[in-house]
Amino acid sequence: MKLIELDHIPDGLLDRPASALHHTIDGPTLIHLEGKNKSPLFVSVLQHGNETSGWEAVRRLLTSHYQFDELPHSVSILIGNVQAAKHNLRRLDDQLDYNRCWPGGQNEDSEPGKMFRQVSERMQQLAPIASMDIHNNTGLNPHYAAINRVRPEFLRLASRFSDKVVYFTMPAGTQSMAFSKFCPAVTLECGQAYDIHGIDHALAYIDSCLHLGVISTVKMAAEDVHLYHMVATVTVPDDVLFGFGKVPTDIVFPKDLDHLNFQEIPVGASFGDINGDLNQPLLASNIHGEDVTGQFFRFDRKRLETIREVMPSMLTLDRRVIHQDCLCYLMERINIEDYSEKNPEDPLPESIDRSDRPGEPRV
Repeated sequence: MKLIELDHIPDGLLDRPASALHHTIDGPTLIHLEGKNKSPLFVSVLQHGNETSGWEAVRRLLTSHYQFDELPHSVSILIGNVQAAKHNLRRLDDQLDYNRCWPGGQNEDSEPGKMFRQVSERMQQLAPIASMDIHNNTGLNPHYAAINRVRPEFLRLASRFSDKVVYFTMPAGTQSMAFSKFCPAVTLECGQAYDIHGIDHALAYIDSCLHLGVISTVKMAAEDVHLYHMVATVTVPDDVLFGFGKVPTDIVFPKDLDHLNFQEIPVGASFGDINGDLNQPLLASNIHGEDVTGQFFRFDRKRLETIREVMPSMLTLDRRVIHQDCLCYLMERINIEDYSEKNPEDPLPESIDRSDRPGEPRV
């Protein structure tokens, strides 16, 4: 697998929806566009082929006034899984999840992993002012941002998109985790694909970040952001049959299960019913990959019952996505002060003060 790296937009690329990009580029492509401020903004889209809001936002951005006007910042755009996008799938069955192949993940030595290491090393040389990775959800979720380090510059970057911010350190091998080692990085969750509000939101966010100067490292007040910590990943074992509504399967989830996303779920609430004898119909794993199912669920009353208060995210009704990724993540509210890094004022390996023009705004 070879990275395509360009310093221009190929003819006709911006005319194509995600499903047709394979006609112009046949694999992951990194495009560098020069702007007035030479420190680039990094934008990653289509790591999952059915999550198209990022690409639609980039298309609209670059066919707007920036088709004629100089970009305020240089931009480096990574277009990811165009082969999966052709079929409107998260990934093809014979592919790895691209957003699990970045440096630090278990797939970093795979062919996609080697290519994404090349992207990471290239961008570290270019010293981006910030990185954003744009995604969609298949279930009903509010728009939110996610970060991998609880530092003021990361929180400020995320809070420009939403006051709901999720701190996560799992799964490993994500783009944002890799870039967080050398620049402020954020993952944007823009609701469901093709929702115009998600595209609008991503477009406005990219445009606002194009005008960034210095990202402040002054601590944020705890009340300025709702911060959640991802504490467990919930999966359905491969040999367990499941469905939604009134179906004769091992697990019967409610047909509106995804309405529980970002809701405080009390002790004793049910995620669904159990048919037959199943010792462990769900598996919850912590950030170390350890089985912590018993800390969150009980199954002895033919129901999937919670035994502590939790808040799920990314619950979906898409069976394919559940098999390829997970049922959901479990989160808990946290206080910024409790999770902030010990020396948040210490600069990242690459300084985040990269403005070459005085008087640029701070965020």
